[in-house]
Amino acid sequence: MTYCVAVKLQAGMVFLSDSRTHAGIDQISTFRKMIVYENPGDRFMVLLSAGNLSISQSIRELLQTEQLHDPDGGEPITIWNARSMFDAARVLGSAVRHVYERDGEALRRSGIEFNASLIFGGQIRGEGMRLFQVYSPGNFIEATAETPFFQIGESKYGKPVLDRLITPETPLADATKCLLISMDSTLKSNLSVGLPLDLAVYEADRFSSDQVVCIDEHNAYFRALRGAWSAKLREAFDQLPAPDWSVAGELAAPSPRHRALRKITHPRDRLI
Repeated sequence: MTYCVAVKLQAGMVFLSDSRTHAGIDQISTFRKMIVYENPGDRFMVLLSAGNLSISQSIRELLQTEQLHDPDGGEPITIWNARSMFDAARVLGSAVRHVYERDGEALRRSGIEFNASLIFGGQIRGEGMRLFQVYSPGNFIEATAETPFFQIGESKYGKPVLDRLITPETPLADATKCLLISMDSTLKSNLSVGLPLDLAVYEADRFSSDQVVCIDEHNAYFRALRGAWSAKLREAFDQLPAPDWSVAGELAAPSPRHRALRKITHPRDRLI
């Protein structure tokens, strides 16, 4: 299992991935899930992957050489000459389908599902930033203002903080903090997600980034952030009012629409 998350904001984009891969409780390894493609001044793209490791590695390798026919008669379309992120995502989808055509039947005979989840985003000169989630059949969806982030892998533990805090107007620094907290929540609750982390922060219209870093257990900022988040959560929890079961208490006040749950007190009581 793994956890990868990416967000598209007005100010830029943030990508974050863990690096734990396992095939059982005694077969735990470290494999990077993020690849950065950069041609300074022209394009900046990031690929995050989750799912079957052999499939995702094959897709990443094939993506380097995958080509699409140009209906206008130009040279074949690759991720390096695509004129839009949509076309680059189409190239990625084609690479996914080629791996399926090559390995899908053999995997199925071995009882292995063709399982790959990908996040692909960035910016190509001439258009704005775009972010896509790509599925196992090679099809994809695009992030919108209403849904500015995508998660793949073990997403449930880190989603609540994203839902509460992330909007298109969120500053890059705040979004970076939010994604790291999202990852920390996942690390805390699921042992199949683990350090080190790969983080890439991209500022809109720069077409390059020098904010790409690997975060391990020795990273001072991440350690401080984790500690502060835990302490603030405990502080906020301690300040919440305790439930009041008295007659005048708000918790025990009867609902105007629903009766309290009926107790079963005798073997002959009907359930309904």
